[in-house]
Amino acid sequence: MHFLLSNDDGYQAPGISALAEVLSDLGKVTVVAPDRDCSGASNSLTLDSPLYVKKDERGFYYINGTPSDCVHLAITGLLDEEPNMVISGINSGANLGDDVLYSGTVAAAMEGRFLGCPAIAFSLAGERPTNYSASVLVAKKIVQSLIENPLDDALLNINVPNVNYDQIKGYKTTRLGNRHKSEPAMKAFDPKGRKVYWVGPVGAEHDAGEGTDFHAIRTEYISITPIQIDLTRHQLLPTLSKWVEALS
Repeated sequence: MHFLLSNDDGYQAPGISALAEVLSDLGKVTVVAPDRDCSGASNSLTLDSPLYVKKDERGFYYINGTPSDCVHLAITGLLDEEPNMVISGINSGANLGDDVLYSGTVAAAMEGRFLGCPAIAFSLAGERPTNYSASVLVAKKIVQSLIENPLDDALLNINVPNVNYDQIKGYKTTRLGNRHKSEPAMKAFDPKGRKVYWVGPVGAEHDAGEGTDFHAIRTEYISITPIQIDLTRHQLLPTLSKWVEALS
């Protein structure tokens, strides 16, 4: 079993180091990750400049690109053999609801799925989460289960509460919730007096009731959400077809 690991926090982040160590018990581990924090990079690829690959003393590859770049390059050009599974994380902070559209962590897993590999995105919830020792045990258990009982075309978004392992209440299958719209952008001035803006905080929970990923994390359960690449709103197709016919 060959695992390709990536993330959006960068190759020096504690989550990916802890994950690489624990998964080495289950097979070969190759780490290909960004050379810096790329949180919020989503599915972007670098098309206007070359990508440089370096390797640290642990054998981790790091690239001057996005999380999607890392997985794409690893599978299509860098590695001599394709991985059996792509795993992204463990992210510092949750990826819940709308977050998955912006998350570089989820994007790295999605890129692996694009390229034919089962893929998982792991995130540790909390503003400054610290319980990586618990989340790696969860990750190992889930990966082991996927090896023994594969899921066809698996693309899983998994969030782990930031509590001790014995405080986790269990596992829940969830759907993505959603947030209220984002908070306003924040205005400031640079040292030369020029106006600058910072992107505002994410919106508060909106659709976050029982059955959602938000609810699972809030009640200290592990949230496992199956996600897909198809963004088509299938329920609207019949109505849209009639609307399009009226344009003729």
